[in-house]
Amino acid sequence: MDVRDEGAGDVEAVLDELYALPPSGFVARREERAAAARTSGRADDARRIHAARRPTLAAWAANLLRRSRPDEAERFLELGRALREAHATLDPDGLRELSAQRRRIVSELSRQAAGLAREAGQPLSDTVQRDVETTLRAVLADPEAADLWATGRVESALTPPSGLAAPVAAAKGPARKAAPAASAPARKKDQLAQQRAKRLARAREAAHAAGERLRERRAGQEEAEASLERAREHHRESADRVAALEEQLHGARAELERTEREQREAEKRHRTAADALARARREAEEAAEDAERAERDAR
Repeated sequence: MDVRDEGAGDVEAVLDELYALPPSGFVARREERAAAARTSGRADDARRIHAARRPTLAAWAANLLRRSRPDEAERFLELGRALREAHATLDPDGLRELSAQRRRIVSELSRQAAGLAREAGQPLSDTVQRDVETTLRAVLADPEAADLWATGRVESALTPPSGLAAPVAAAKGPARKAAPAASAPARKKDQLAQQRAKRLARAREAAHAAGERLRERRAGQEEAEASLERAREHHRESADRVAALEEQLHGARAELERTEREQREAEKRHRTAADALARARREAEEAAEDAERAERDAR
């Protein structure tokens, strides 16, 4: 894309482009785009582009996951909304179940992010992958983190709110004491219980569906890895054949050069022999003429 063609309304597209790049290429491209904006008289756009911060490797991997798996990312964001809605009203058993499902989904998505990063030539260390997991947990727990990740422009690893684990931790402790009798009518309590049950059902359904989709993704990834290994093996075989053919070609070229030298030498000998033959013919003709003259003179 020609940087001179950037229009005044393309700042968002430029930022999307920057945050899709591996961190190593971010700064150079940012300065290139900012300079193009300044050259075209868009000082405000240039300042905004220049203010973009290079993402850490973990943040870039999280952004890559968001961009490369848009449908799955949207479902993950929906799951986060459902979990946050249910978190305040679910009972401890429901929280424990959703917490376990959340851990499985986050772990699987972080593995997908690592696979995408590896395919892009940026393998993640264990520490960086843990930062990706932390970022994904924050996306589920914090609406601001979810909104930021949704843009695909995370700059550094996100951290879940410190109070996220408190209700789950409490659920793991000893049985709670009976709550004091509520002053609300029984019908009101029934309505609240029904609402909690509905939220739990929706959250469980969303988590189950996300788990199914992740299992499908895992199977697809395994098949893709097997296909990649087959392709690499074919590539190695082709490279070996090419190397053998190149060796044969090198030998054939050497043989061609040798035969060309022989041909040139033979052509040179042929010209020399032709010249000698021509001289001999002339000499023979001259000798024959001399003999004829001598014979005439003798008469």
